[in-house]
Amino acid sequence: MRGVLTGFVGIWTVALAGYLISRYKVLGAEGTGVLARLVFFVATPALLFTTLARSSLADVFTPALAVFVLSTAIVAAVYLVIARWAWRRPVGEATVGALSASYVNAANLGVPVAAYVLGDVSFVAPVLLFQVLVAAPLGLAVLDASSSTDRRPSPRRLALLPARNPIMLGCAAGLAVSVAGWRPPVEVMRPFELVGSAAVPLALLALGMSLPGSRALAAGPQARERYTAVVLKVVAQPALAYAIGRFGLGLGGPALLAGVVTSALPTAQNVFVFATRYGRAESLARDAVVLSTVAGGVSLALIAAWLG
Repeated sequence: MRGVLTGFVGIWTVALAGYLISRYKVLGAEGTGVLARLVFFVATPALLFTTLARSSLADVFTPALAVFVLSTAIVAAVYLVIARWAWRRPVGEATVGALSASYVNAANLGVPVAAYVLGDVSFVAPVLLFQVLVAAPLGLAVLDASSSTDRRPSPRRLALLPARNPIMLGCAAGLAVSVAGWRPPVEVMRPFELVGSAAVPLALLALGMSLPGSRALAAGPQARERYTAVVLKVVAQPALAYAIGRFGLGLGGPALLAGVVTSALPTAQNVFVFATRYGRAESLARDAVVLSTVAGGVSLALIAAWLG
């Protein structure tokens, strides 16, 4: 319970600071976009580089990760099918919605929750690696391919996507360092650590700055998309994780708890950063982050009391 409380207090305190910054126009009208671009192009690549450079890929393939990956894939696929076939949403907006329904806050919220609820922060490391190595690059590739032109992207453009995306470059560089077994000296890593440490608070500030004038509970055409994403994230994904882990893989104890808890984490603020960068479904991403973070506190507390 303490981990859940610690994580959510931190998130809402920094987001509130961002709200006040925007409310009193401290950074002007373009402040939110500038911060979001700074996070996307500079801070997040530095954070992912340092994270992956220090990770051992041999330790990430755990039963709990299998539970998380399967539940994530199913939830994302369900949203995509509904958005594309029932609502006829464009590819970019459907992709942001799928990320809102499945991309979890594994960094600033997942770490304290893992520490206090699971008793071991290593449970969240595989989730973070999966998201930065697979989920984020895949989602960003789709957003990039669908953002600048309405016609089908050429094979050359698709092949060059990783080289044009700073987050993918940060992941690739960190992974290369890890696979090579090289441990860069402190003098080399310190600048990346300093810049990367700003990624989470700046993303939260940008999220808070987008809140003035927003109506997360307002009725309208986007309400069904917003609530579908939040229900899938907060209710369906942890329920699927439990069913897959308990009945599909026969897990119990800490492994089952870890799979369910990590799947129940709310939508990451990075989804809002991605949506802002590509100008796709920004209000959907923002509202999903806000509502899932509120509802996620309740669901995580119930899961911790039930399975913990």
